[in-house]
Amino acid sequence: MLVALTFTTNEPAPNRHGSGNSPGLAGTLAADAHFKEIRFPAGARMKARPRHHWVVRVTHWVAAVAITLMAASGMRIFNAYPSFHRRGETFCCYPFEGHAIPAWLTFGGWLAGARHWHFAMMWLLIAAGVTYVVFDFLHGDWRDLVPRRGDGKRALEMIRFYLFLRRDHPVQGKHNALQKLAYFSLPVLTALVVLSGLAIWKPVSLGWLTALFGGYVWARYWHFVGMVIVALLALGHVFMVFAVDPYAIRSMTTGGYDERLSPESRNARPFYHLLPKWGHRTMPSTEAEP
Repeated sequence: MLVALTFTTNEPAPNRHGSGNSPGLAGTLAADAHFKEIRFPAGARMKARPRHHWVVRVTHWVAAVAITLMAASGMRIFNAYPSFHRRGETFCCYPFEGHAIPAWLTFGGWLAGARHWHFAMMWLLIAAGVTYVVFDFLHGDWRDLVPRRGDGKRALEMIRFYLFLRRDHPVQGKHNALQKLAYFSLPVLTALVVLSGLAIWKPVSLGWLTALFGGYVWARYWHFVGMVIVALLALGHVFMVFAVDPYAIRSMTTGGYDERLSPESRNARPFYHLLPKWGHRTMPSTEAEP
């Protein structure tokens, strides 16, 4: 077992939670300067704890590929008729009616080719999604994602932290409150996208489903909007991984994760305290989260 000692300076520490006023960037930097880095003996190593089961990792990457190709091929299909209104009618809620999506964002080459890719990726995504949800439920990992009482307040604290309105990283478990919100919403949104896609694929045999979405025109619209939201969440996720916790990439490839390099340990914000040297620090106060 590796045991490490931590020390802080003898200078007075800034108030961890502030004095009622927002600390601002200067106050945050001053607080960070108070921390002393933990030095481990030369050659000392800590075995990374497994964070994600291989089933979670495989379904994650399968879903990532499937969603990417579905979005690109879906835009190619949309370009065959880049409007939501029927001919001779108008539609209230899409300001770019009649304007095709740039070809470089699409995939499939032509309408029939894009449809083949779209449906192939749909079944792959369904298989990965069902496998993930069943495993998550049986393995108990769903407890890390389901929203709990107080998560709204904790999400606001994370936003304040990212905006330098709070000095210290809020205490978190496996995921912070914003991550939980995103990770819980993504499968739900993806399911709605798949269902609305089935509604516009089989509007007669699945007429009851099409009707639930408000008819064919609205089912097509909700399918489009849902995919845009899923794509934005995915892009936000990728950005935050590289900007805040690039060490998490390892956890989604080999499964291991060094908690000493977690965002909480590094007090990390986007592009701030990215390097390992900012890890393993002692906070000037050990008081619990309010």
